[in-house]
Amino acid sequence: MIVSITIRDIVLIDRLQMDFEDGLCVLSGETGAGKSILLSGIGLAIGDRGGRELIRHGKDKGSVCVELKVGKDHKVWPILDDQGLDYEEGTIILRRVIMKDGRSRAFINDQSISVTFLKAVGESLIEIHGQHDERGLLNPVGHRNLLDDFGGYTELQAKVRKNYQTLFDLKSALKSEQDKLDIAKQDEDYIRHNLDELEQLSPVIGEEEKLAKERTKMMQGENLSEGLGGLLNKLLSDKGVDTILRVTLRKIERMSAQAPGLLDPVSESLESAANETTEAIAQLETIIRDLEFNPYDLENTEERLFSLRAAARKHHCQADGLVALKQEFEDKLGALKFGDEEVRRLSGEVNKAQVKFEENVDKLSRSRLKMATLLDEQVNKELPALKMDKAKFKTFLEPFEREQWTAEGGERVDFRVSTNPGAPFGGLIKIASGGELSRFILALKVVLARRTSVATLIFNEIDQGVGGAVASAVGERLAELAKNAQILVITHSPQVAARGASHWLINKSMSGAENTVTTAVTELGKESRREEIARMLAGAEVTKEARAAADNLLKW
Repeated sequence: MIVSITIRDIVLIDRLQMDFEDGLCVLSGETGAGKSILLSGIGLAIGDRGGRELIRHGKDKGSVCVELKVGKDHKVWPILDDQGLDYEEGTIILRRVIMKDGRSRAFINDQSISVTFLKAVGESLIEIHGQHDERGLLNPVGHRNLLDDFGGYTELQAKVRKNYQTLFDLKSALKSEQDKLDIAKQDEDYIRHNLDELEQLSPVIGEEEKLAKERTKMMQGENLSEGLGGLLNKLLSDKGVDTILRVTLRKIERMSAQAPGLLDPVSESLESAANETTEAIAQLETIIRDLEFNPYDLENTEERLFSLRAAARKHHCQADGLVALKQEFEDKLGALKFGDEEVRRLSGEVNKAQVKFEENVDKLSRSRLKMATLLDEQVNKELPALKMDKAKFKTFLEPFEREQWTAEGGERVDFRVSTNPGAPFGGLIKIASGGELSRFILALKVVLARRTSVATLIFNEIDQGVGGAVASAVGERLAELAKNAQILVITHSPQVAARGASHWLINKSMSGAENTVTTAVTELGKESRREEIARMLAGAEVTKEARAAADNLLKW
């Protein structure tokens, strides 16, 4: 509930301090006294839009401060915790400052916040309703939230939101994987073709260098073998070195008999030379045999070498890079296989999440239908007391197609009314007249307030267009509503004003010092309250009869 309101330099308000109690708090005053200014000030404190036009003329800034007492179980506390704001349990102070240049500053418990956050907090604590209020009750967009607040199935709503988010995330992941797989599959034939070629080629790192050396060796060995063969033939011919040495050695040995010992050194040297020559011939023969190769070997080597180099040119890499390229193609095919498996896995997860989401949406729809029936019963019970015996209230649930289901469920909620038997149901703002609309709103708020978490409800001339017994009924229902929440009502109806637990008078006065008009608010005592209700009954001239009627009303 609102404990106090402090307003400074807002339009016609100079300085205003109001301290409130619980229950039904009445504010009255003549037309143009400044009641709407007071509402504008409270609106600023709960995050409504406001600019420099609201600042009192000649002032640099205007401010509004609202102190509230809030129950420990109210939903606002976790919101403050999430923002890391400090607070004393049970008390919240909302403050708004409008600067001359149009800038605005917002505070909660003197801690700077954004106006957006102030609005989120403010609207959870205070609701302002008027006959022409286009928000909440009159706008079908808000009807689902009102029904859900009445229903109290917050855990089920949380499950639906969580299921929806899970489903959304899985569908996004599935689409991403499917897109990647589709792109990969476009290249699948190309990948498989090239991988088949490389698998047949079976490249090995270092193979090109080895083959190139072998090819060079074979090509050079052919020429060398021919040359060495010719030399060997000369060495082994009749006039070759080996033959000449052997023949000369035999002759020296025969001549040594004629001169013993003389030719021994020559004989030994020739023997050594002959042996060395024989060894050289044997080595040469071995080399020639080693240089011999199958002509097909050179052909096969060249064919393999050229195949490796052709593949390297095709893929714009070195021959040794073909090994890594082969592995890359294998990895891509593996990724295609994994992609297929991942798409199948995600598809299964999406189907499971879809089933769970739809199950909980169906549960939520059944809960809404049940609570809509209960809401209709309770609202329709309120209407006779408001002199609307023939009117009916009904909550319509219009299901969406399954593909249109969201985190908020699977249906649209619309409050509709019928003002006469047999008349079709229609939207509140389209069907009901001004006075009827006020009473429909009041009946609905009386029911919703039994489960509301809002600390204070403010009604701006909700009794406009009604009088007599109807006005008395409105006052009675407002008093009933005040048992569940603090109610501030701005009224022109004496029947409503007489029901208040406290009464404030709003009027204009002239400031002597500045010779300017200001709006003042005065809490009325017993006698002054009687006089104000009499004025509301009689008009400009208060009569004895009006005072007597006021006394009669105040006996309620």
